[in-house]
Amino acid sequence: MLLTSLNQAQKEAFICLAHNVVVSDGELTVGERVMMDEMRREMDLSPAIEARYLPLDGIEKIFDSRRSRIVALISLIRLGYADGAFEIEEQCLLSDLSTTFEVSEADFARLQNWVRRLIALEREAQAFM
Repeated sequence: MLLTSLNQAQKEAFICLAHNVVVSDGELTVGERVMMDEMRREMDLSPAIEARYLPLDGIEKIFDSRRSRIVALISLIRLGYADGAFEIEEQCLLSDLSTTFEVSEADFARLQNWVRRLIALEREAQAFM
């Protein structure tokens, strides 16, 4: 949905951050794998670009605008809920990332709330079908 607005370097870094999120709790679930595949398609990323661990040091230089940082955080929070639960390890990782991105705790909480509402609306839409 929003990932197409990232530039190529941001997209490649994002898929690695997504990898960090999904492996942070020690499990890669089917839902997480499916969502990562959807994100790859949305960003039109080549399968040759490997999702691997990416340290957070310096990541703010790649995501150099507030917009790109918020896009990344929203999408990563959504990924954290892919398996039905936003695990503590995922929350901690994304909280650290939001600090690195200079996103306040209040704004991070608002982003989490927005994603929960989005998920509820998606479920409601599925019920219509």
